[in-house]
Amino acid sequence: MATAQLTASTISGRSLPAFDGLRPSSVKFASAGHVRFAGINQRSFRGLVVKAATVVAPKYTSIKPLGDRVLVKIKTADETTVGGILLPTTAQTKPQGGEVVAVGEGRSVGKTKVEVSVKTGAQVVYSKYAGTELDFNGEKHLILKDDDIVGILETDDVKDLQPLNDRVLIKVAEAEEKTAGGLLLTEASKEKPSIGTVIAVGPGPLDEEGNRKPLSVSTGNTVLYSKYAGNDFKGKDGEYIALRASDVMAILS
Repeated sequence: MATAQLTASTISGRSLPAFDGLRPSSVKFASAGHVRFAGINQRSFRGLVVKAATVVAPKYTSIKPLGDRVLVKIKTADETTVGGILLPTTAQTKPQGGEVVAVGEGRSVGKTKVEVSVKTGAQVVYSKYAGTELDFNGEKHLILKDDDIVGILETDDVKDLQPLNDRVLIKVAEAEEKTAGGLLLTEASKEKPSIGTVIAVGPGPLDEEGNRKPLSVSTGNTVLYSKYAGNDFKGKDGEYIALRASDVMAILS
């Protein structure tokens, strides 16, 4: 029988390979303080990630990103729906955009000095799980690499996104309404398509000498892309996805 002994603040015990083999067991508390769980070791927690904002103390009045990093002030989450209904905190959409407030000096690629691709004041969209969140001057910020910024968006409509580096903006094709046999599909049973039309492309990735390489897709191409790639966005006229050009698998014609 597994036991739990309370005496300080660390967790240790005999090893199990992971949570997969963990069986229900009774727990016994002996005294307050140290917690020891038999059957669980540190390796069991390696896949568990808790992401919390790093609080920057008030005595620090500025943050200067280094290299190709960028500091972004995160856009406030929407508190109401389009129709004006107040959303609970759990239902508010986590923003993926904000304003650039500081940039690093750039990086060297070969013999070429490459500047960060965005400027202070730009409104940007970034990858969903990128960067390190900071609580600075009472506001949420994110410090991330230049390559984690998907594009520049100066309006409130995603179709106006200007992709950066090797990113591509695609308008997703409408899901099929019927099966091949003519049966009408419900919303829940419609398969999310992996086909769409390229709306905008970035300037391309950097080669070993720091020069931009053109992308293999162009605006107007109908493409097939990897199903689980990129960042999804809901625009005013449909759904969009921004992904890397390497996630585009074929051009359809």
